[in-house]
Amino acid sequence: MFIMGTTIKDLPLTVKRSVELLGLFLLGALIVLGNTVIMPLLMAFFFSLMLMPIFRLFRKLKIPESIAIFLPILLLIISLALVIWLFTSQVSALLDDFPQIQQTVTRHLDSLSIWISNSFGYSPAEQLKFINEQSKKLFSSLGGMLSGAAGSLSGVIIFIGLLPIYIYLIILYRNLFLKFILMWFKADENLNVEEGIRQTEKMVKSYLVGLLIQITYIIILLGGALWIFGIQNALLIGIIFAFLNLIPYLGALIGNLLGVLLTLASSDKISDVLIVLGAITFVQFLDNNILMPRIVGSQVKINALVSIVGIIIGGVMAGLSGMFLAMPILSILKIVFDRSENYKQWGVLLGDERPAKSPMTV
Repeated sequence: MFIMGTTIKDLPLTVKRSVELLGLFLLGALIVLGNTVIMPLLMAFFFSLMLMPIFRLFRKLKIPESIAIFLPILLLIISLALVIWLFTSQVSALLDDFPQIQQTVTRHLDSLSIWISNSFGYSPAEQLKFINEQSKKLFSSLGGMLSGAAGSLSGVIIFIGLLPIYIYLIILYRNLFLKFILMWFKADENLNVEEGIRQTEKMVKSYLVGLLIQITYIIILLGGALWIFGIQNALLIGIIFAFLNLIPYLGALIGNLLGVLLTLASSDKISDVLIVLGAITFVQFLDNNILMPRIVGSQVKINALVSIVGIIIGGVMAGLSGMFLAMPILSILKIVFDRSENYKQWGVLLGDERPAKSPMTV
């Protein structure tokens, strides 16, 4: 039995770790259950940090506080609207070529059917029977899929509607939140907490602004390169890959696959597929090794294993928004852990600083 007045520091090591793991589990369960409330708040928090320099600039120009908060949000909305318009215009152009795409896809499917027949001995009639059976299974669950899609659509609309409101209120009550955070710590710890808050703001601002710049130059470089080589839907491939690339590791893989599928849908030439893959590989090499490190810099580094696991967990818990926010959340956790005496080992686990020698031999 534990004696009354026992603190967390006095508990056995196994109990401490069990409490920490239980806390992580409860936090994850809370995020899953309150996904529709928590994710818009988290997204608004990160966008608020990104817009804070613009707000401060307007305040220096003696613009009233409410207007100085509203103008950065308006700029963000206009920017997102332009991106959505550009994407929808490219999709519309793709749909205009639907008859040609249908013919191209039919030729590819005929070639695939012949290859399956020659390689595995399944006749076209057997393949058609298999496709019909799978189609019946697909259509039987279509009602549930449509209802789920409708629910997701309503969730997206609520998400987008709440986002500017949350951003406005977070910036408006910024000092209240800072006071709330500082009141949790002793006076002699305030300097360390303030340094962590400043580093968090700097990291998030650098990360999000870097992502906006990254989206822009990937669209220009990849879309322009494919356009020069005469690839159809070049700009659309560039836009899709640029936004999927925001999801580290996994997004680039999905972007490559979609780029190949779009190319196969509009071209019979294997050389066009190779051009798309080569252009994506080249742009990704520039992005990973030259451009992005110079833009974002070495703010907080998270190792690849934790990044991939965090992105997958974020996707399972909160969908695309969870995958997008996984990296900045992990970076903030590392900043917090590095400044805490009780949780420094978690900061080491998240980081990518590998010891030169085995700790067992030192």
